[in-house]
Amino acid sequence: MPTRPDAIYEEVVSPIPLSSVEPRLPAFLAAAFLVSVPVFFQAPLVRSQPWLSLLLSGLLFFSGLQMLRQPQLRLWGDLAIGFTWTWLAGSLYWGWFRWEPILHLPMEAIGLPVVCICLLVNQAKVGSYFYLGSLLGTAITDLYFYWVDLIPYWRRLMAVDPAEIPQVLQAAVQHIQTPAAVERAVILLILLIVLGTLPMSSKKAHWWAFSGAVLSTILVDALFFMASVLA
Repeated sequence: MPTRPDAIYEEVVSPIPLSSVEPRLPAFLAAAFLVSVPVFFQAPLVRSQPWLSLLLSGLLFFSGLQMLRQPQLRLWGDLAIGFTWTWLAGSLYWGWFRWEPILHLPMEAIGLPVVCICLLVNQAKVGSYFYLGSLLGTAITDLYFYWVDLIPYWRRLMAVDPAEIPQVLQAAVQHIQTPAAVERAVILLILLIVLGTLPMSSKKAHWWAFSGAVLSTILVDALFFMASVLA
C-alpha cells in the first residue's frame, strides 16, 4: 500500500503535538516580526547580494526542518518553513524581476502549492497560515497600487539611479494626495483590520499567526509611506 503524504511528514518530524496549550501570542508576535524583517534586512541585502539572499532560503528551510524535530522548537520550525516561501519569493522578485510589477504577486505566491499540500495533510499549519496571511497582505497592498495608478512610479523607481529615488517617491506621494486615493486607502485599511482581527477569536495558534502577518502589513505599509514622505 502506498505511503500517505502525512505519514511521510510524520517520519521526518516528531509526532508530538505542537503544544498542549496553543502558543497564540508567540505565534502572533513572531509572524508580525517576520513580515517586517524583509523591510529592514532583506531589501538592502537582495539589492547588493541577490544570490546570497537566495541561498539563505535554503538555510531557513533546513533550519526549520531541524527545529521541527525538537518538540520545544516546533513552533519556530513551523514558522521558519512558512517564512522560507516569503523569503524565497522576495529574493527572486526583488533580485531579478523587480522592474515588472505585474510579476510581483505571482512570484510572491511561489510557495502556495507547497502550503496547500501541507494544509491538505494537516501539517505545518502555523507556518502555512503565516504565509497565507503575508500573501494576503501583499495582495491588498498591490491592489492599492493598481487602484490608484501607482504602477508607473513603481517602474520608474526600479529604473532610476539611487540619487533620483527621492524625487520619484515624492512624485508618488503627490499623486495619491487626492480624495479618491485617500478613500481607497481607508477602505483597504479597514479590510486589513477586519481580516486581521477576526481570526483572533480562534484559540488556534495558526490563526493568530495569520492575524499577525495580516495586521503587520499595515505597519510595513505605513513605514514605507513615511519613508516616501520624508525622502
